[in-house]
Amino acid sequence: MPTVLRYRNLRFFFSNEGSPREPVHFHVEGDGGEAKLWLAPEVTIARSAGFNRRQLSELVRVAIENREAMERTWHEYFG
Repeated sequence: MPTVLRYRNLRFFFSNEGSPREPVHFHVEGDGGEAKLWLAPEVTIARSAGFNRRQLSELVRVAIENREAMERTWHEYFG
């Protein structure tokens, strides 16, 4: 599961899941929580556990700020 971004104690990464492959999304782990974020058509939380509302808002903000690079990395990896 390639790590795409590290922010504070959080690791943003993706995995090859689903057949057919799911749309562009990333997983986040750290600080006792985990989440899955869709990047398109807009950044949204697909699911989460262990993060509070403030932390989830921060995850979305970080994903929005890094969305272009994250999407590019996804497409380079999966082709």
